[in-house]
This record gives sequence, C-alpha cells and structure tokens, in this order.
Amino acid sequence: MELLRVENLTKIYGRGENEVRALDGVSFSVQKGEFIAVIGPSGSGKSTLLHILGGVDKPTSGKVYMDGQDVYAQSDEKLAIFRRRQVGLIYQFYNLIPVLNVTENITLPVLMDGRKVNKERLEELLTTLNLKGRENHLPNQLSGGQQQRVSIGRALMNAPAVVLADEPTGNLDSKNSQEIVELLKLSNKKYNQTLIVITHDENIALQAQRIIAIEDGKITRDEVIRR
Repeated sequence: MELLRVENLTKIYGRGENEVRALDGVSFSVQKGEFIAVIGPSGSGKSTLLHILGGVDKPTSGKVYMDGQDVYAQSDEKLAIFRRRQVGLIYQFYNLIPVLNVTENITLPVLMDGRKVNKERLEELLTTLNLKGRENHLPNQLSGGQQQRVSIGRALMNAPAVVLADEPTGNLDSKNSQEIVELLKLSNKKYNQTLIVITHDENIALQAQRIIAIEDGKITRDEVIRR
C-alpha cells in the first residue's frame, strides 16, 4: 500500500547568479512499512528532501502526498499538526531539550499536541530502547548512544506514519551505530514503521530494503535490494 508519493519535487535557494537547485524534479513513491536508505555526496540534496518530506521546509514546486493527502495544500496550522502526528524526525545531533529528562523528552510531541501520554506505549519504548532506570536522567547525564535512543523514542512516541532519520549514527562509534540501526530496524518490523534514513555509511545503506541515490538534486539510482 502506497504511503508517500513525491511528484516532480523542486527546491531552489537564492536567485539569479546565486541560485542553487537543491532538488531538481525528484519523483518516487514509498510503500507502507518500507525501509529506504537515501545516499549521496554532501550537498546532493538529501537533507533538503528529508525536510520537505517531514513538512519542515516547503518545496519551490512539486507535490508531496501522504496517505493521498497533498501535504502542502494544508494551512500552516494543519501542517504543524501533520509534523507532530504523522512524522517522526531523528537527527544526527539528537536535538534533545537539555532541561528535560528522558521521559519528558520522549513525551514532548504528545504534550505539545495537547494529548494524554499513552503510558503503555511509553513503557514499551523505554524497555525496547533499553532506557529503563534512566527515566529521570537529563541529556548531559547520558552517553551519545543513549541520547540517540531518547531521540528515537521521541520520534516513535506519537506512532507516526513515517520516521525520517538524518545521519542518525553520524555522531556515534561503530558499536553504538549498529545498535541504533538495529533499533530502527526493530521499529520498522515491530510497528510496521515506514523508515527513510539518510546515511553516508554504506554498511547501514545495505541493511535497507531499498536504496535511493541522489546527486546534484536528482535521483541517479533507485534500487530494491531486498524484499
């Protein structure tokens, strides 16, 4: 079942001589539950694509459909709700709130949405992410790997339609990197979570079901490597 569709997506920064075409007519679709790795050199447009898919940055032209709905045809208010409820974002630098503890960081999207925390889901995530016993720790009391687990928990707390990860292991050593990848793969299988990961790490890319390569804002390869 198709979850996400991108049609002729273009993003231009600047004007005239300073114009930069970060994305140039990108089109593809994503099935529910797919695990996709997006690869390409620095400056190829990978992060721009991720931010547009997540409702963070608007395209210059083109369409993004989530569950058949035109994401950017919505009002700014509805777009903000879309970001909170339909998308889970994971960044390289964790982006945790330093004055909030583990539980508060994980549940922040739910509270910002004015909804009650699903305690059962929170407990399941804390257990799955191996964060039990650290619920009251602040980010500066955690290792890099633990902080990234918290950011994964935050991304999964709202049970979003799609999880978007931008170089999620870029700040971690090889052992922690593989642990984070295993957790993402687990969320992909356990919760049938659609997962799109930007990575420079070939080992991570080869664990995905499908690889999309981007260069100079265009897709140069779109290959299913496993079902």
